[in-house]
Amino acid sequence: MYRLALKMLFGDHAKYLMLISGIMFSTMLMAQGSSLFCGIMSWTYATIRNARAEIWVADPKVERVDDAKPMRDTDVNRVRSVPNVAWAAPLYTSTIQARLPDGSFKLIQLVGIDATTFAGAPHVMLAGNLEDLRMPNTVIIDELGVQRLSEGRDKPVSLGDIFEINDREARIVGICKAARSFTGGPYVYTTYDRAVQYAPLQRKMLSFILAAPAAGQNASAVAAEITRTTGLKAFTEDEFMWSTMWWYIKNTGIPINVGTLVLLGFVVGTVISGQTFYSFVHENTRNLGALKAMGTSTGKLCGMLVLQSLAVGFIGYGIGLGLVAVLGNNLLKLGIVPFLMLWQVPAIVGIAVFAICVFSALLGIARIARLEPAIVFRG
Repeated sequence: MYRLALKMLFGDHAKYLMLISGIMFSTMLMAQGSSLFCGIMSWTYATIRNARAEIWVADPKVERVDDAKPMRDTDVNRVRSVPNVAWAAPLYTSTIQARLPDGSFKLIQLVGIDATTFAGAPHVMLAGNLEDLRMPNTVIIDELGVQRLSEGRDKPVSLGDIFEINDREARIVGICKAARSFTGGPYVYTTYDRAVQYAPLQRKMLSFILAAPAAGQNASAVAAEITRTTGLKAFTEDEFMWSTMWWYIKNTGIPINVGTLVLLGFVVGTVISGQTFYSFVHENTRNLGALKAMGTSTGKLCGMLVLQSLAVGFIGYGIGLGLVAVLGNNLLKLGIVPFLMLWQVPAIVGIAVFAICVFSALLGIARIARLEPAIVFRG
Protein backbone atom coordinates (compact mmCIF):
# COMPACT_ATOMS: atom_id res chain seq x y z
CA MET A 1 0.00 0.00 0.00
CA TYR A 2 2.74 2.45 0.89
CA ARG A 3 4.54 1.74 -2.37
CA LEU A 4 1.27 2.45 -4.15
CA ALA A 5 1.01 5.74 -2.27
CA LEU A 6 4.42 6.82 -3.58
CA LYS A 7 3.49 5.75 -7.12
CA MET A 8 0.35 7.88 -6.90
CA LEU A 9 2.44 10.83 -5.72
CA PHE A 10 5.24 10.56 -8.27
CA GLY A 11 2.77 9.77 -11.07
CA ASP A 12 1.06 13.17 -10.82
CA HIS A 13 4.02 15.18 -12.11
CA ALA A 14 2.37 18.60 -11.93
CA LYS A 15 1.21 18.29 -8.32
CA TYR A 16 4.42 16.58 -7.27
CA LEU A 17 6.61 19.35 -8.69
CA MET A 18 4.34 21.99 -7.17
CA LEU A 19 4.61 20.37 -3.74
CA ILE A 20 8.40 20.05 -4.00
CA SER A 21 8.70 23.67 -5.16
CA GLY A 22 6.59 24.95 -2.26
CA ILE A 23 8.62 23.12 0.38
CA MET A 24 11.90 24.02 -1.33
CA PHE A 25 11.04 27.72 -1.54
CA SER A 26 9.85 27.73 2.06
CA THR A 27 13.04 26.02 3.23
CA MET A 28 15.20 28.49 1.34
CA LEU A 29 13.46 31.50 2.86
CA MET A 30 13.63 30.15 6.40
CA ALA A 31 17.21 28.83 6.17
CA GLN A 32 18.55 31.91 4.39
CA GLY A 33 16.85 34.26 6.84
CA SER A 34 18.10 32.32 9.88
CA SER A 35 21.65 32.06 8.51
CA LEU A 36 21.61 35.75 7.65
CA PHE A 37 20.60 36.58 11.23
CA CYS A 38 23.34 34.37 12.66
CA GLY A 39 25.86 35.94 10.27
CA ILE A 40 24.91 39.48 11.26
CA MET A 41 25.11 38.59 14.94
CA SER A 42 28.57 37.06 14.43
CA TRP A 43 29.72 40.36 12.91
CA THR A 44 28.59 42.29 15.99
CA TYR A 45 31.16 40.58 18.22
CA ALA A 46 33.90 40.17 15.60
CA THR A 47 36.43 42.07 17.74
CA ILE A 48 35.89 39.55 20.54
CA ARG A 49 36.31 36.62 18.14
CA ASN A 50 39.54 38.08 16.80
CA ALA A 51 41.09 38.84 20.20
CA ARG A 52 40.20 35.51 21.88
CA ALA A 53 40.79 36.67 25.48
CA GLU A 54 39.26 34.74 28.36
CA ILE A 55 38.34 37.87 30.34
CA TRP A 56 37.37 41.34 29.12
CA VAL A 57 37.38 44.27 31.54
CA ALA A 58 35.50 47.44 30.62
CA ASP A 59 33.86 50.52 32.05
CA PRO A 60 30.78 49.60 34.16
CA LYS A 61 28.45 51.19 31.59
CA VAL A 62 29.70 49.14 28.63
CA GLU A 63 27.20 46.66 27.12
CA ARG A 64 28.80 45.84 23.76
CA VAL A 65 32.26 45.57 22.34
CA ASP A 66 31.94 48.39 19.77
CA ASP A 67 30.83 50.96 22.36
CA ALA A 68 33.96 51.26 24.46
CA LYS A 69 33.96 53.91 27.17
CA PRO A 70 37.56 55.00 27.86
CA MET A 71 39.27 54.10 31.12
CA ARG A 72 42.50 55.24 32.76
CA ASP A 73 45.74 53.47 31.81
CA THR A 74 46.37 52.84 35.52
CA ASP A 75 43.35 50.49 35.55
CA VAL A 76 45.54 47.86 33.89
CA ASN A 77 47.71 47.62 37.01
CA ARG A 78 44.61 47.51 39.21
CA VAL A 79 43.40 44.45 37.32
CA ARG A 80 46.86 42.85 37.47
CA SER A 81 46.81 43.20 41.26
CA VAL A 82 43.59 41.17 41.61
CA PRO A 83 44.23 37.68 43.05
CA ASN A 84 44.19 34.78 40.57
CA VAL A 85 44.76 37.05 37.53
CA ALA A 86 47.59 35.57 35.47
CA TRP A 87 48.12 38.62 33.31
CA ALA A 88 46.35 41.73 32.05
CA ALA A 89 47.06 43.82 28.95
CA PRO A 90 45.63 47.04 27.47
CA LEU A 91 43.57 47.12 24.29
CA TYR A 92 42.56 50.13 22.22
CA THR A 93 39.73 49.96 19.67
CA SER A 94 38.06 52.70 17.66
CA THR A 95 36.67 53.48 14.24
CA ILE A 96 38.81 56.05 12.46
CA GLN A 97 39.57 57.41 8.99
CA ALA A 98 42.67 56.36 7.08
CA ARG A 99 44.06 58.57 4.31
CA LEU A 100 45.40 56.79 1.22
CA PRO A 101 48.22 58.06 -1.04
CA ASP A 102 45.70 59.24 -3.66
CA GLY A 103 44.02 61.49 -1.08
CA SER A 104 40.92 59.36 -0.54
CA PHE A 105 39.73 58.29 2.90
CA LYS A 106 38.65 54.85 4.12
CA LEU A 107 36.99 53.89 7.37
CA ILE A 108 39.05 51.40 9.41
CA GLN A 109 38.73 49.59 12.71
CA LEU A 110 41.94 50.50 14.56
CA VAL A 111 43.09 48.00 17.20
CA GLY A 112 46.01 48.71 19.52
CA ILE A 113 47.52 45.68 21.28
CA ASP A 114 50.13 45.31 24.00
CA ALA A 115 53.60 45.34 22.40
CA THR A 116 55.04 43.00 25.03
CA THR A 117 52.51 40.16 25.17
CA PHE A 118 50.68 40.73 21.85
CA ALA A 119 47.45 39.93 23.70
CA GLY A 120 44.53 40.46 21.30
CA ALA A 121 46.71 40.09 18.20
CA PRO A 122 45.45 38.28 15.06
CA HIS A 123 45.98 34.53 15.27
CA VAL A 124 46.42 33.79 11.56
CA MET A 125 49.06 35.69 9.60
CA LEU A 126 48.84 35.42 5.82
CA ALA A 127 51.95 37.50 5.15
CA GLY A 128 54.62 39.18 7.25
CA ASN A 129 55.48 38.66 10.91
CA LEU A 130 53.59 39.78 13.99
CA GLU A 131 56.84 40.80 15.71
CA ASP A 132 57.42 43.46 13.03
CA LEU A 133 54.79 45.56 14.79
CA ARG A 134 57.51 46.55 17.23
CA MET A 135 59.19 48.57 14.45
CA PRO A 136 58.28 52.28 14.14
CA ASN A 137 55.07 53.34 12.34
CA THR A 138 53.99 49.80 11.44
CA VAL A 139 50.56 48.19 11.11
CA ILE A 140 49.02 44.87 10.14
CA ILE A 141 45.86 44.84 8.01
CA ASP A 142 43.32 42.08 7.39
CA GLU A 143 42.16 40.64 4.06
CA LEU A 144 39.31 43.14 3.83
CA GLY A 145 41.86 45.90 4.38
CA VAL A 146 43.79 44.72 1.32
CA GLN A 147 40.58 44.96 -0.70
CA ARG A 148 39.43 48.33 0.64
CA LEU A 149 42.81 50.05 0.62
CA SER A 150 43.46 48.81 -2.93
CA GLU A 151 40.41 50.51 -4.42
CA GLY A 152 41.46 52.93 -7.15
CA ARG A 153 44.96 51.44 -7.39
CA ASP A 154 46.51 49.55 -10.29
CA LYS A 155 47.66 46.75 -8.00
CA PRO A 156 46.66 45.53 -4.51
CA VAL A 157 48.41 46.97 -1.47
CA SER A 158 51.18 44.75 -0.12
CA LEU A 159 53.90 44.68 2.50
CA GLY A 160 55.84 47.91 2.61
CA ASP A 161 53.02 50.14 1.30
CA ILE A 162 52.28 53.28 3.28
CA PHE A 163 49.12 55.22 4.15
CA GLU A 164 48.25 57.74 6.86
CA ILE A 165 46.19 57.66 10.03
CA ASN A 166 45.54 61.04 11.62
CA ASP A 167 48.41 62.56 9.58
CA ARG A 168 50.84 59.92 10.83
CA GLU A 169 52.60 57.35 8.66
CA ALA A 170 51.37 53.74 8.79
CA ARG A 171 53.52 51.17 7.00
CA ILE A 172 52.07 47.74 6.29
CA VAL A 173 54.27 44.92 7.64
CA GLY A 174 51.71 42.11 7.72
CA ILE A 175 48.41 40.80 6.39
CA CYS A 176 46.20 38.71 8.65
CA LYS A 177 42.93 36.81 8.61
CA ALA A 178 40.19 38.32 10.78
CA ALA A 179 36.44 38.10 11.20
CA ARG A 180 34.61 41.03 9.61
CA SER A 181 33.30 43.77 11.89
CA PHE A 182 29.69 44.97 12.03
CA THR A 183 30.77 48.50 11.09
CA GLY A 184 32.17 47.21 7.80
CA GLY A 185 35.62 48.71 8.24
CA PRO A 186 38.74 46.53 7.88
CA TYR A 187 40.82 45.76 10.97
CA VAL A 188 44.16 47.56 11.25
CA TYR A 189 46.40 46.32 14.07
CA THR A 190 49.23 48.20 15.70
CA THR A 191 50.75 48.51 19.18
CA TYR A 192 48.75 50.14 21.95
CA ASP A 193 51.16 53.07 22.37
CA ARG A 194 51.10 53.77 18.62
CA ALA A 195 47.31 53.44 18.41
CA VAL A 196 46.98 56.11 21.08
CA GLN A 197 49.14 58.39 18.90
CA TYR A 198 47.08 57.60 15.78
CA ALA A 199 43.77 58.29 17.52
CA PRO A 200 42.40 61.74 18.33
CA LEU A 201 43.81 62.75 21.71
CA GLN A 202 41.56 62.66 24.77
CA ARG A 203 42.05 62.43 28.53
CA LYS A 204 41.31 58.68 28.74
CA MET A 205 42.39 56.33 25.94
CA LEU A 206 42.15 52.77 27.27
CA SER A 207 39.24 50.90 25.66
CA PHE A 208 39.43 47.46 27.28
CA ILE A 209 41.68 45.34 29.44
CA LEU A 210 42.30 41.76 28.35
CA ALA A 211 43.07 39.31 31.11
CA ALA A 212 43.38 35.61 31.87
CA PRO A 213 42.78 33.59 35.04
CA ALA A 214 45.66 31.86 36.78
CA ALA A 215 46.15 28.20 36.01
CA GLY A 216 43.37 26.09 37.43
CA GLN A 217 41.11 29.06 38.15
CA ASN A 218 37.61 29.52 36.75
CA ALA A 219 37.28 32.50 34.40
CA SER A 220 33.80 33.41 35.69
CA ALA A 221 34.98 33.45 39.31
CA VAL A 222 38.02 35.56 38.48
CA ALA A 223 35.87 37.98 36.44
CA ALA A 224 33.49 38.35 39.37
CA GLU A 225 36.46 39.05 41.67
CA ILE A 226 37.79 41.73 39.28
CA THR A 227 34.37 43.41 39.24
CA ARG A 228 34.12 43.33 43.04
CA THR A 229 37.69 44.54 43.65
CA THR A 230 38.11 47.24 41.01
CA GLY A 231 34.56 48.48 40.44
CA LEU A 232 35.04 47.88 36.70
CA LYS A 233 32.92 45.44 34.72
CA ALA A 234 34.58 42.13 33.89
CA PHE A 235 33.10 39.67 31.39
CA THR A 236 34.13 36.22 30.34
CA GLU A 237 34.48 35.89 26.57
CA ASP A 238 31.09 34.18 26.21
CA GLU A 239 29.37 36.69 28.50
CA PHE A 240 30.68 39.62 26.46
CA MET A 241 29.60 37.94 23.20
CA TRP A 242 26.06 37.43 24.48
CA SER A 243 25.91 40.91 26.01
CA THR A 244 26.86 42.39 22.64
CA MET A 245 24.37 40.27 20.70
CA TRP A 246 21.51 40.94 23.10
CA TRP A 247 22.12 44.67 22.80
CA TYR A 248 21.66 44.48 19.04
CA ILE A 249 18.66 42.18 19.38
CA LYS A 250 16.93 44.54 21.82
CA ASN A 251 17.92 47.88 20.28
CA THR A 252 17.86 47.32 16.50
CA GLY A 253 15.31 46.18 13.95
CA ILE A 254 17.43 43.22 12.82
CA PRO A 255 15.37 40.51 14.56
CA ILE A 256 12.06 41.93 13.28
CA ASN A 257 13.26 42.28 9.69
CA VAL A 258 14.87 38.86 9.52
CA GLY A 259 12.06 37.27 11.52
CA THR A 260 9.57 38.58 8.98
CA LEU A 261 11.49 36.80 6.22
CA VAL A 262 11.50 33.53 8.16
CA LEU A 263 7.80 33.84 9.01
CA LEU A 264 7.02 34.59 5.37
CA GLY A 265 8.81 31.39 4.36
CA PHE A 266 6.79 29.35 6.84
CA VAL A 267 3.48 30.88 5.75
CA VAL A 268 4.27 30.46 2.05
CA GLY A 269 5.23 26.84 2.57
CA THR A 270 2.11 26.13 4.63
CA VAL A 271 -0.29 27.76 2.18
CA ILE A 272 1.20 26.36 -1.03
CA SER A 273 1.80 22.87 0.31
CA GLY A 274 -1.51 22.66 2.12
CA GLN A 275 -3.52 23.85 -0.84
CA THR A 276 -1.64 21.70 -3.35
CA PHE A 277 -1.76 18.56 -1.22
CA TYR A 278 -5.48 19.02 -0.57
CA SER A 279 -6.01 19.40 -4.33
CA PHE A 280 -3.95 16.24 -4.89
CA VAL A 281 -6.12 14.29 -2.43
CA HIS A 282 -9.28 15.72 -3.98
CA GLU A 283 -8.27 14.57 -7.47
CA ASN A 284 -7.50 11.08 -6.15
CA THR A 285 -10.67 10.77 -4.10
CA ARG A 286 -12.15 8.09 -6.36
CA ASN A 287 -8.93 6.05 -6.22
CA LEU A 288 -8.81 6.30 -2.45
CA GLY A 289 -12.50 5.46 -2.27
CA ALA A 290 -11.86 2.35 -4.34
CA LEU A 291 -9.14 1.25 -1.94
CA LYS A 292 -11.50 1.82 0.97
CA ALA A 293 -14.23 -0.20 -0.77
CA MET A 294 -11.71 -3.02 -1.20
CA GLY A 295 -11.22 -3.17 2.56
CA THR A 296 -8.34 -0.78 3.21
CA SER A 297 -8.79 0.76 6.64
CA THR A 298 -9.05 4.51 7.17
CA GLY A 299 -5.92 4.34 9.34
CA LYS A 300 -3.87 2.82 6.53
CA LEU A 301 -5.16 5.42 4.05
CA CYS A 302 -4.17 8.15 6.50
CA GLY A 303 -0.75 6.53 6.79
CA MET A 304 -0.42 6.67 3.02
CA LEU A 305 -1.15 10.40 3.05
CA VAL A 306 1.36 10.99 5.84
CA LEU A 307 4.01 9.08 3.86
CA GLN A 308 3.30 11.14 0.74
CA SER A 309 3.50 14.39 2.71
CA LEU A 310 6.73 13.45 4.49
CA ALA A 311 8.33 12.24 1.23
CA VAL A 312 7.62 15.58 -0.40
CA GLY A 313 8.86 17.42 2.68
CA PHE A 314 12.10 15.45 2.88
CA ILE A 315 12.95 15.98 -0.80
CA GLY A 316 11.99 19.66 -0.85
CA TYR A 317 13.84 20.30 2.42
CA GLY A 318 17.00 18.63 1.15
CA ILE A 319 17.03 20.55 -2.14
CA GLY A 320 16.23 23.89 -0.50
CA LEU A 321 18.82 23.51 2.26
CA GLY A 322 21.47 22.42 -0.23
CA LEU A 323 20.85 25.44 -2.45
CA VAL A 324 21.04 27.81 0.51
CA ALA A 325 24.30 26.27 1.72
CA VAL A 326 25.94 26.50 -1.70
CA LEU A 327 24.67 30.00 -2.45
CA GLY A 328 25.40 31.32 1.05
CA ASN A 329 28.96 30.00 1.18
CA ASN A 330 29.74 31.44 -2.24
CA LEU A 331 28.33 34.85 -1.26
CA LEU A 332 30.28 34.66 2.01
CA LYS A 333 33.52 34.04 0.13
CA LEU A 334 32.79 37.07 -2.03
CA GLY A 335 32.14 39.14 1.11
CA ILE A 336 28.70 40.20 -0.13
CA VAL A 337 26.51 39.11 2.79
CA PRO A 338 27.00 37.80 6.32
CA PHE A 339 26.15 34.11 6.31
CA LEU A 340 26.53 31.64 9.14
CA MET A 341 24.63 28.35 9.05
CA LEU A 342 24.94 26.90 12.54
CA TRP A 343 23.73 23.35 13.14
CA GLN A 344 20.66 24.78 14.87
CA VAL A 345 19.48 26.35 11.58
CA PRO A 346 18.89 23.07 9.66
CA ALA A 347 17.39 21.55 12.83
CA ILE A 348 14.88 24.37 13.39
CA VAL A 349 14.02 24.64 9.70
CA GLY A 350 13.56 20.86 9.59
CA ILE A 351 11.07 21.05 12.47
CA ALA A 352 9.21 23.85 10.67
CA VAL A 353 9.06 21.81 7.44
CA PHE A 354 7.82 18.81 9.42
CA ALA A 355 5.06 21.00 10.86
CA ILE A 356 4.10 22.09 7.33
CA CYS A 357 3.98 18.45 6.22
CA VAL A 358 1.82 17.49 9.20
CA PHE A 359 -0.58 20.33 8.45
CA SER A 360 -0.80 19.31 4.80
CA ALA A 361 -1.39 15.68 5.76
CA LEU A 362 -4.12 16.68 8.23
CA LEU A 363 -6.02 18.46 5.47
CA GLY A 364 -5.99 15.26 3.43
CA ILE A 365 -6.82 13.09 6.45
CA ALA A 366 -9.83 15.26 7.23
CA ARG A 367 -11.18 14.52 3.76
CA ILE A 368 -10.36 10.81 3.91
CA ALA A 369 -12.10 10.45 7.27
CA ARG A 370 -15.36 11.59 5.64
CA LEU A 371 -14.83 9.54 2.48
CA GLU A 372 -17.57 7.06 1.60
CA PRO A 373 -16.53 3.97 -0.42
CA ALA A 374 -19.73 4.27 -2.44
CA ILE A 375 -18.28 7.30 -4.22
CA VAL A 376 -16.64 4.98 -6.75
CA PHE A 377 -20.07 3.83 -7.98
CA ARG A 378 -21.41 7.33 -8.55
CA GLY A 379 -21.43 8.83 -11.97
